[in-house]
Amino acid sequence: MGDSRPVYQRIADDLRRRIDEGELAVGDRIPSRAELKRAYAASDQTVDRAVRVLKAAGYASGQFGRGVFVSDRVPIGALVRTTATVDSPLAARVSVLGDGAADATPDLAWEAVSTATTAPPDIAARLELRTGERVMCTRYEYLADRRPLQLATSWEPLALTEGTDVVYPERGPYARRGVRGRFAAIGIRVLHAREIVGSRPATTPEAEALGCAPGQCVTAVERTHYDADDRPVETSDTVVLGDRWRLAYDIAFA
Repeated sequence: MGDSRPVYQRIADDLRRRIDEGELAVGDRIPSRAELKRAYAASDQTVDRAVRVLKAAGYASGQFGRGVFVSDRVPIGALVRTTATVDSPLAARVSVLGDGAADATPDLAWEAVSTATTAPPDIAARLELRTGERVMCTRYEYLADRRPLQLATSWEPLALTEGTDVVYPERGPYARRGVRGRFAAIGIRVLHAREIVGSRPATTPEAEALGCAPGQCVTAVERTHYDADDRPVETSDTVVLGDRWRLAYDIAFA
């Protein structure tokens, strides 16, 4: 029986196999559109769709005016999740892999921008707010050894923080103290956090910031902090490249 897969999928699968088996190495150029058309008796649209699938899976990336090249998909390292790092991404422990072992700690850098805004419906639900209630939204971009590491966006109800010294997470006397430290300064005890980890395609803005193709798989971590009354006081979304960074959880038992 013949191959029942769509032609674009067969082209993409064949190219993935050639990459996985080392026939096409990191940095090699993917066969051109004309070469793929001849090899598979396919149309321009079919070949282009196959290459888009390859890019979205992280196997290849385009270089303007030069072509499409095999991407490096070896994991860079692990983001270690502990009590401290769940409390604040700024306390992140990052291990870079070398020869199969974690043997280096990279230099971390970040930028953050905070904006007072209204809570989107999904964020309002996570924070148990009414739609349209105001929040402080802080967007972070992190680099490890000057390479894109992760993106994070945090939301805090302004009903709790407005007019206090902690309204801006990255400014004031309690800047960069983490959620627990900052909220403790205004008399709110944060007792636990909950994380939900999933995967999804990268949006175009995320792809531009992380240096990948739109649609490439990212790991997404949804985190919410709760106070002593089990009231959500902060929620955030963190995004990392799924094929380059692993999440490692360091779980301590009392």
